[in-house]
Amino acid sequence: MTQQPRICDYGDSTYRQDFWEGQGREYEDRVERQVLAQLLPESGKRLIEIGAGFGRITNEYHMYEQVVLLDYSLEQLQYARQQLGDDGYLYIAADAYNMPFQSGVFDGATMIRVIHHFENVPAVMGQIGDILAPQAKFILEFANKRNLKAMIRQVLGRNGWDPYAQDPVEFVELNFNFHPDYMQEQVNQIGFELHQLIPVSWFRSAFLKRTIPTGILSSFDGMLQKTGLTYSPSIFLDLELTTQSQDQVDLGTNELTDILKCPQSGTTLQRDADVAISESGVRWGIYDGVYDFRNPLD
Repeated sequence: MTQQPRICDYGDSTYRQDFWEGQGREYEDRVERQVLAQLLPESGKRLIEIGAGFGRITNEYHMYEQVVLLDYSLEQLQYARQQLGDDGYLYIAADAYNMPFQSGVFDGATMIRVIHHFENVPAVMGQIGDILAPQAKFILEFANKRNLKAMIRQVLGRNGWDPYAQDPVEFVELNFNFHPDYMQEQVNQIGFELHQLIPVSWFRSAFLKRTIPTGILSSFDGMLQKTGLTYSPSIFLDLELTTQSQDQVDLGTNELTDILKCPQSGTTLQRDADVAISESGVRWGIYDGVYDFRNPLD
């Protein structure tokens, strides 16, 4: 029997307050938004934000007619919905290894600060490849194993792992760093074409962030982003799905018949009050406007 991958669940954690709000990460937030502004298209039909969490950067996707926020945490999505509302947004709590979407229904996707929580990268990449339409844009960020700090620590004999080895390293439970070559191999196998690689967060240092204004740091970061050097802590990949193995799907607007499917049976859904019911009778809860596809109802 195949063992199911472990899942990182932020649940009702205080990640938003403990990691982002007032925690001195304005620089990281700004440079990530800078890169998204460069890479996102002028317009689009439907984008999925995989691992959207509490919706920190969701407002960057305003050029899409609809944005689907997917995360395993129901609580994080409920907070995002309180901030963003329902106009143009759809909230889905689900396992990214088994996403509840029809094939080819997204023409855009992002995955920022998320893939480092996945121990089975090929499996989640396969899911992403299935739900994207041909020529869809996919912006992927990953934690870089071969970064300058790790390389220096390696020279000093203070690393517990080799930054040059291509295998992912799990430095904390369900927190992985990836070698750039490994990640590019994974996306190539799914049929993604790499258009651009952007190294980000070069100055991720508490001392520098305390002493140098965020605007100056982000400006210098923008200069280094243009080098394409793969030694920064974070790397963005600008990808396009080039495979033609899927049929082109009309990106319809009905969430139950055109977008979603039952992740257990693969059939379409109908809604009865706060329950989504598949054709095969599997029932899923809807809580405060968030579809919960993690575990079916009894």
